[in-house]
Amino acid sequence: MAETRPRDVQTAEIGANTLVLRSRTWDRLKFEVEYARQKGTTANSYLIQADKTALIDPPGESFTNVFIEELAHHVYLQKIDYVILGHANPNRFATLKALLGIEVAPQITFVCARAAEVALRSAFPEQTLRIVLANSEETIDLGQGHQLQFIPTPTPRHPDGLCTYDPATRILYTDKLFGAHLCDDAVLDENWRRLDDDRRYYFDCLHASQAKQVEAALDRLAPFSDKAKLYAVGHGPLVRYSVSRLTFDYRYWCEHQQAQELNVALLYTSAYGNTATMGRAIAKGLIESGASVQTINCEFADPAEITASLEQCDGFIIGSPTLGGHAPSQIQTALGIALSTAAKTKLAGVFGSYGWSGEAIDLLQNKLQDAGYQFGFEPIRVKFKPTDDTLQECETAGAEFVQALKKVRKVRTVRQPAVETQSDRTAQAVGRIAGSLCVVTTREGEQHRGFLTSWVSQATFNPPGLTIAISTDQSQSLPQSGAAFVLNILKEGRNLRRHFLKPASGADRFGDLMTHPAQNGCLILDEALAYLECTVQDRMECGDHWLLYATVDNGKVLEAIGVTAVQHRKSGMQY
Repeated sequence: MAETRPRDVQTAEIGANTLVLRSRTWDRLKFEVEYARQKGTTANSYLIQADKTALIDPPGESFTNVFIEELAHHVYLQKIDYVILGHANPNRFATLKALLGIEVAPQITFVCARAAEVALRSAFPEQTLRIVLANSEETIDLGQGHQLQFIPTPTPRHPDGLCTYDPATRILYTDKLFGAHLCDDAVLDENWRRLDDDRRYYFDCLHASQAKQVEAALDRLAPFSDKAKLYAVGHGPLVRYSVSRLTFDYRYWCEHQQAQELNVALLYTSAYGNTATMGRAIAKGLIESGASVQTINCEFADPAEITASLEQCDGFIIGSPTLGGHAPSQIQTALGIALSTAAKTKLAGVFGSYGWSGEAIDLLQNKLQDAGYQFGFEPIRVKFKPTDDTLQECETAGAEFVQALKKVRKVRTVRQPAVETQSDRTAQAVGRIAGSLCVVTTREGEQHRGFLTSWVSQATFNPPGLTIAISTDQSQSLPQSGAAFVLNILKEGRNLRRHFLKPASGADRFGDLMTHPAQNGCLILDEALAYLECTVQDRMECGDHWLLYATVDNGKVLEAIGVTAVQHRKSGMQY
């Protein structure tokens, strides 16, 4: 059996007067699905010591003792002026309790969002806490230029979400955004390309089901992201070398999630976190099966938001704890909205955790059943905390729900409305012609260019040749007859296209990419699925596009296992 390294706290200086304290565990910290890759994790906390001292995001109780011991080596605990909370939960309160127990309560001021204040006062009812409610207008001056600014970033999972920006160091403290559950010795993301899978998995587990709210958070952060040179994340390596790339990825993932054809509304409240954990596992199953999920924490959502979600969704799932033999009032309100708003043709689902009896789950099931709703999976009931087996059952239920939705859609598919014109139908039919996503790279002197295309067809066999349609707005990159280029065929699941979606603005599109020159001098993208070295034989202007005919001189498959990325369109009237 492999020896597991003990938990520890790694410290490093990341800016003027600023330290990171990374509480590390090398094995799986919790049973939640977000830790399932079993690569360990870090709980990152930050200490700013200027004229005043601020501690940002102390870790949970798994690290309380080792963290406070290490913290005492760097600061006199009774001199901590502020504790800033990116979010508040019972797990983190254990460390706060230990700090307050070292007689530092008189001088500590907590900085947090409104929802966190309620949780703090409930957790420490016997103490008179000093709390500053952070908002976009609130600042705290620690001296020496550290004028901290606050950006509320609420989401269903963390309604008290709060990010902090320090203009003195240009560090943006992002808490649950941009992280990854991964433990190693690297403080920063020097090898950020290797983090892609872990970052995407983290996003899918935590944020994909709340993509709409995460996108709104990104909008709020934009003025600070543009200036930040480092993202001080809550988990994993700090983001220094891939700030712009990861920001783009988050927006792309949010947009991709919301663009799915099937949309599921996941409504819940959670008294002790157990129902929320089940909901995240169900959401993971939904997302992996190709559905868009809108998660709504009914405790913090207004009726209009719930109504809009139920009107727009293809199916809905409601989760509830049982409190005193009843469903919480917020769930009863959401159920009433569902019964009056959601069409009876929409699929429903029910889940929840309970301590003794579980009446709330029965209430939801019976009310929806009596109203005539069909269920996408059997109601899931869990006593106390869900186990690994239960979470797997929840993921499977999410996948079953999507399959049931697809069957319902197939059965109920209607013909195009009679008012639709022939040209509309023709455009839709033409749009069903799919093309491989490729990047054409050219060279002019020492300057390399690249642009995206999805209209590539094999035209001849002897010699092997192909045609490429190129829009006129890319004419500046159009190779001349006799010119050489490389056709890089992209792989499904990779996001190389992001570098070529926007018009060239003088910036080096290849700066963040791994490339090497082909025999004809043009660039090969190392992360492509395959490439072809080509020579232009002829070209023709065709209305709003140019058509190139080129012969293939050389080529190679870079990855034997992989699927070609394909562009799917709904209309043939756009590129």
